[in-house]
Amino acid sequence: MNTLAHPSAVKASSFAARPTMRWSRDEIIARAILFVVMAMLFVFLIAPLATILAHAVQDKDGRFVGLAHFITYFQTPSLLRAAWNSVWVSAAVVMISVPIAFVFAYALTRSRMPAPLKAVFRLIALIPLLAPSLLSAISFVQWFGNQGALKFLLGGMSIYGAPGIILAEVYNTFPHALMILVTALSLADGRLYEAATALRTRPFRQFMTITLPSCKYGLISAATVVFTYVVSDFGAPKVIGGNFNVLSVDVFKQVVGQHNFSIGAVVGMLLLLPSIVSFVIDYVVRRKLKAQLTARSVPYSPKRRKVADAVLTLFCTVVCGLLLATIGMAIYTSLISLWPYDLSFTLKHYHFVLVESDMAAAYGNSLLVAMVTAVAGSLIVFIGAYLIEKTRNLGLMRKGMHLMAVLSMAVPGLVLGLGYVMFFNHPANPLNFLYQTMAILIISMVVHYYTSSHLTAVTALKQIDNEFEAVSASLKVPFFKTFLRVTVPVCLPAILDIGRYFFVVSMASLSCAIFLYTPETILASVAIMHLDDAGDIGPASALASLIVVTSTLVCIAYSLLTRVLLARTQAWRNLARG
Repeated sequence: MNTLAHPSAVKASSFAARPTMRWSRDEIIARAILFVVMAMLFVFLIAPLATILAHAVQDKDGRFVGLAHFITYFQTPSLLRAAWNSVWVSAAVVMISVPIAFVFAYALTRSRMPAPLKAVFRLIALIPLLAPSLLSAISFVQWFGNQGALKFLLGGMSIYGAPGIILAEVYNTFPHALMILVTALSLADGRLYEAATALRTRPFRQFMTITLPSCKYGLISAATVVFTYVVSDFGAPKVIGGNFNVLSVDVFKQVVGQHNFSIGAVVGMLLLLPSIVSFVIDYVVRRKLKAQLTARSVPYSPKRRKVADAVLTLFCTVVCGLLLATIGMAIYTSLISLWPYDLSFTLKHYHFVLVESDMAAAYGNSLLVAMVTAVAGSLIVFIGAYLIEKTRNLGLMRKGMHLMAVLSMAVPGLVLGLGYVMFFNHPANPLNFLYQTMAILIISMVVHYYTSSHLTAVTALKQIDNEFEAVSASLKVPFFKTFLRVTVPVCLPAILDIGRYFFVVSMASLSCAIFLYTPETILASVAIMHLDDAGDIGPASALASLIVVTSTLVCIAYSLLTRVLLARTQAWRNLARG
């Protein structure tokens, strides 16, 4: 008897034995929700960028003209000069801001200055994050402008133009570079320094051969972030730039001033290029930095060095003094009658902003946008991150979602706002009803600041073992119950951080909103720009100071609230430590 089965029978039996992939109800729901989040990112991020590209290669009648607009742009000396100005000014800010932030971060992480003093320095260093970019420009005009208090220090040179933009952007970008470099310097391997000390290597040589090489990727990352920020920032160049043209102001002039959407699209694409290059560099750098960490690393504990600690403390004191002087001048300007003729203290500017004018509505709009963005943004970001981290067998959906989530980091706010104008303002777009509403402002804020929040959520979710979801599935517990009862309480600190971040950046954001506001939906940051254009420096300073005070109070309330919430939801952490 032949014991070998017929080949067709073997093939049929193997096909029958192959398990068919059947999704459970929870998996279907999870994929449906994830698809909605991905669709939102596609419609509100990818589609506007594609529209900008389309306008860049079409004429006013929608006919394809290829690279004609790009050729026209590069053949116009004034427009080409704006691109060059943006590049070299951004490079100058990098050369100033990153070294200052590095020394400051080195003092916070590698010195033995008192811990309370470090906390104060760190708090002051992060103040620029709470202020709109226009505040620093207004302040430097008051310090070094035509009637500035310290104009004599410039030796006849004007603050308007490149010098003013560089000063303002150094102030604006300092905390961004600092946060990256503090993280890079905090990841040092103490074994290297112990070996160097045992070999009697001098401190300076240790710094050059161990410290700098170990944080070189952090330095590169900080440089790319600063460069991207300066290239795309609109507020500071608009206020203090004078006749010095840069790309961000140029795109505003082309679209709003001349209604030249084709050239505006070309400028938008040019603004997008350095951001994408910086994003790619930063992505490669982060991957290499991650590969450097090992399980055998030992935390570095700095030794006391009296002279070095004193010098670093003095440096931090000077930097914090300059930061406080910048924001202090803006607050001082808001509290005096008229600089420099009448220096008597008054609250009339605040009264004008909050009572006599329409600025109170702008301030209220900013509060509304910031609060809704904080709640909606936290919800959307965390759910999206949870679904791509905890849902099995997603395949290309996971890669596509992650790509769109991190892509928003490479898109300047000005470019995103321009894309919204071109995409949602089209009569044939079924989402045209969103244009000129508060909703589109909120959506633009969520999309523009999506990446940082997404990475925060993913980092928190990676700390939770996937066994929670596996056990829940085996016990027939719906995934949303596990999400609400386990995942959300464990990740509550990260969720609250995301909400605070969305609130603060939405209060101060200008570039996203500059193309999207209406008289009814105008935001405080846009109103500050209009007040400055009208020469109302006092009210502009008052409104900018209100944004800083509001964000500061929210951060304080956040700290107090999180202590109570975390004491209730994170008690298990203390039990685990005990």
